[in-house]
Amino acid sequence: MSFNYSGMILAAGFGKRMMPLTRDIPKPLIKINGVSLLDNSINFLTKLGCKEIIINTHYKHSQFENFIDRRNDKKNIKLIYEEEILDTGGGVKNAYPYFSSSNILVINSDIYWQENNLVDAELLIKFYSKKNHMHLLLSKKENSFGIKKSTGDFIIKDHKILRFNAGDKIFYYSGLQMLHLNNLKDFYVKKFSFNEVWDQLIYQNLLFGKIMSSNWYHIGDLQGLNIARKLDS
Repeated sequence: MSFNYSGMILAAGFGKRMMPLTRDIPKPLIKINGVSLLDNSINFLTKLGCKEIIINTHYKHSQFENFIDRRNDKKNIKLIYEEEILDTGGGVKNAYPYFSSSNILVINSDIYWQENNLVDAELLIKFYSKKNHMHLLLSKKENSFGIKKSTGDFIIKDHKILRFNAGDKIFYYSGLQMLHLNNLKDFYVKKFSFNEVWDQLIYQNLLFGKIMSSNWYHIGDLQGLNIARKLDS
C-alpha cells in the first residue's frame, strides 16, 4: 500500500489468564503451531506493507529483546520498555517519539491473525486514508472464536461506531485500529485506556469502523489458545 503509516503492537501485559504458561514466558511469545503470537503480529503488519513496527513491553522485557534480535528484519522493529504499564492508550502515546508517521495501525498481540484477515485490514486502512478519522475493525459474534462474552463491545451504523446496548447485535473489537496521533492529544495523563478515547470520539460522532468478513481468533485464555492450535494441526 502506498499510504504511509507506522505499526504498533501492544505487548506489555502480564497475560494472567494464560497461567501457568505465562509464568515463564510473556504471553506474546507463546507459540501456536511453531509460530509465536508476536511473530504472527509482526508478519501480519509486514504483509500489510508496514515497514516500521513499534512494540511496547513490560513483563519479562529481556525475552522480547532476545526474540527481536533473532529476526532478520530487526532494523525495522523498535522495542519500548514501560517501567509501569501505561494501558493501551497510554502505551501508544508514550511511543510518540518513535513514530515516523502520525498515522498508526495499532494491533493487539493476543490475536491469531490469518491470511484472510489481510483483506479486512486493508479495507480498514483504505477507508481511514480517505477520512483520517479513527477506524476500528469489528468482528461479528458468529465469526469470533476464543471469546466468551455474551455482550458486544460496539454496534455500527452507517460506518459510525456506537457502544453496545442490551438487545443490540453483537460485535467485538478485533484488536486492530487505525488512528492519527491527534486522537490522543487531549489526554494528558500518562496512563489511560483506549476506551476513554473511543468514548470521547463516540460523543463527538467521530468514531468509524468496518466489519470483518473473515473469521477472528482471540487468544485470551487457554481455551482460545487450544482452538487456534487446532486450525493448522
